[in-house]
Amino acid sequence: MDAPPPRAADPVPPVTGLPRRVHAGYALGSLATGAFGTVPGLVLLPYLTDTLGVAAGLAALLVLLPKAWDVLVNPVAGRISDRTRSPWGARRPYLLAGGLALAVLFGAIFAAPFEAGPAAAGYVAVAFLLTATAFAFFQVPYVAMPAELTDDYAERTRLMTWRVAVLALAILVSGALAPVVVAAGGDGVAGHRWLGLFVAVLIVLGAVGAFLGTRSAPTGVVVASEPSLRAQLAVAAANRPFRLLLICFVVQAAGIATVLAGVSYFATHVLRDPDTGATLLFACFVGPALLVMPLWSRAGARLGKPRAFGVASLLFAAGALALVAAPVLPAPVVYLLVALIGGGYAGQQVFGMAMLPDCIAYDTARTGRRQAGVFTGIWTAGETFGLALGPGIYGLVLQLTGYVSSSTGHAATQSSTARTGVLIGFTVLPALLVGLALLAMRRYDLTPERLAAASGPAPAR
Repeated sequence: MDAPPPRAADPVPPVTGLPRRVHAGYALGSLATGAFGTVPGLVLLPYLTDTLGVAAGLAALLVLLPKAWDVLVNPVAGRISDRTRSPWGARRPYLLAGGLALAVLFGAIFAAPFEAGPAAAGYVAVAFLLTATAFAFFQVPYVAMPAELTDDYAERTRLMTWRVAVLALAILVSGALAPVVVAAGGDGVAGHRWLGLFVAVLIVLGAVGAFLGTRSAPTGVVVASEPSLRAQLAVAAANRPFRLLLICFVVQAAGIATVLAGVSYFATHVLRDPDTGATLLFACFVGPALLVMPLWSRAGARLGKPRAFGVASLLFAAGALALVAAPVLPAPVVYLLVALIGGGYAGQQVFGMAMLPDCIAYDTARTGRRQAGVFTGIWTAGETFGLALGPGIYGLVLQLTGYVSSSTGHAATQSSTARTGVLIGFTVLPALLVGLALLAMRRYDLTPERLAAASGPAPAR
């Protein structure tokens, strides 16, 4: 299946309008990416600290390091998929094989053959590392596909709107139901085993759905790429719009992940509602995303993608900063602020992911080389690292403020200092990360006109 591409650069046939079934089929893959991107960030840190009795600082490392591994694996997965030739195209084989492996390994994370202590912590770290590797071989080809499905600037926004709508649904279902599934399964280790099985089923549905749903979609053709991974990485680094967008999106991913990591702690120690608070918070965070997608699509058409991305980011940051007053606010106001954050999050995802294929198309137009896998490999490595860094930062804040771990399956009583750490990690930190990351976007200037101007005969090589 893996073979070097031909030396001659064959033109990729232009593709514009896509049938709705391809929009929907491609979007189904976000069931897998949404579930894996959400549940570990939401559940794994509390699982380690409040069920397996792992100290908060060590738990933060166990959550961070396996996903940091993806910084190395994702570009390799991208290069391999770039150089793959099969009857199913370059990307689709990985949707099926990578997705099924991801489902099995995700269930293994919470299998818990060791119920507490160092052995349990080590098992989770190894299982999470293997799962992150499988995810790289699903996610990188999946994210690379839009650059090959359509050459139309506006069509990419429509495609991403479908994808982010399903992503929001996946996050809502997996994140809001995660505490419910754990509780229904008996809490503790037993409840988390059921959670692993539940998410594995979602991943299978997403992977198989995307594989089948894109069977009639254009796949492009394999054209020449840079001869080595090092050369490809150098080309990606030289693409300024991509570089600026990547920096911003990685830092913002860390901010978003601190919110996800803090949901359970915030519900328990700030809202004092350990039973239903996490589910309500998650529903308020993700639910608005499903409602505001059409609004963000119109905003993108009116303001342009970069400016609309900035508006969405500032909305997220403002809502998160206002939540620092949560201990004295009525619960309905807290949930409304979380809904505001969720609306901003939806816009960040739509426009960030819509600008990525623009950056890839810009590179293809300039060089005549098909390297979507390398670009998306770097992108997903950065995003995955950011999503892992968030829980790591949050766990470090808990450690520094004296959070007490538990092996009972229920959170221990915390000091006022620890509760302050829970609050700051959920509000001020994500607001700063998301807001300050926008500084990287001040020089982003990839407009439809500039992209069109870059198109033309490929330079001689």
